[in-house]
Amino acid sequence: MAAEGESVRIDSWIWSVRLTKTRSLAASACRAGHVRINGERVKPAHPVRAGDQVRLFHAGRERVVVVARVLRKRVGAPVAEKCYTDHSPPPPPREAVAPAGVRDRGAGRPTKRDRREMERLRGLQG
Repeated sequence: MAAEGESVRIDSWIWSVRLTKTRSLAASACRAGHVRINGERVKPAHPVRAGDQVRLFHAGRERVVVVARVLRKRVGAPVAEKCYTDHSPPPPPREAVAPAGVRDRGAGRPTKRDRREMERLRGLQG
């Protein structure tokens, strides 16, 4: 745990409070522009302090958290939850998420017509 008023790298903090599975995923998200601190895009080495608002778009979901405590090392899930306040929008219900194209076993590759129907269902008109 870091001392009061101290800062730590954002990629390390995101990983240590278990918002991403690995630190390299956290760094990749920063480099791709999926992490914002107080509204601005940041690089993996950007410092984060208590009170900062962190927005992370990861795994198809936006997470909005306010840093309560700065950590240097990864901790257990119960401790990690106490290190931030979650203001994320609730995930969409499972019924609202469109299922992936499910094909019968042994049906082979989709035809051009099947592919166009799947794209139409997904809204990928091309």
